[in-house]
Amino acid sequence: MTVIDSDGPGQRDLIDALVGASFAAMAVLNRVGAEHDLSLTQLRVLGILRDRRVKMSELADYLGLDKSTISGLVDRAEKRGLLRRAPNPVDGRAVDVFLTGEGTELAKRGAAQIAQALSPMTSKLTRAEARRLTTLLEMLIPLPDHRRVPTATWDNAAGNVSGVAHNIGRRQNARKEIC
Repeated sequence: MTVIDSDGPGQRDLIDALVGASFAAMAVLNRVGAEHDLSLTQLRVLGILRDRRVKMSELADYLGLDKSTISGLVDRAEKRGLLRRAPNPVDGRAVDVFLTGEGTELAKRGAAQIAQALSPMTSKLTRAEARRLTTLLEMLIPLPDHRRVPTATWDNAAGNVSGVAHNIGRRQNARKEIC
């Protein structure tokens, strides 16, 4: 493993590249969210729930939010018809949250828009480069096992984007860097 001098130009180049990539991805996520009248956090909820039903407490953990904040977030999305709550079939004290048909359709449209908007960057990579970049990014921003969410794949037609919005969002808040 090569260690980059923290004061050296290689480190500055790496940081500049990471920040630039983050800004580009965040701009896409914010634009797509705004087009659908969704905050970044609401967009992340759609990404998390698009292929699973989770307990409200798990959703709060994934997002790094407290119970009252997640309740308000879910209330607003429920009023829009994007998701629903139901008792957890295993734990009678818990409440599950999941997307409605309308929420699922919005998640699909958003995922397609995100993939299309990011494809000018991702399509420059070969499949092997894309896999390697994914591995490297996952090494940089690891999640504790108890905070992992199964990866949802948001593929574009060329198969170049894999879980970008979903993974970026869950990793950033898992580290409580942004909310």
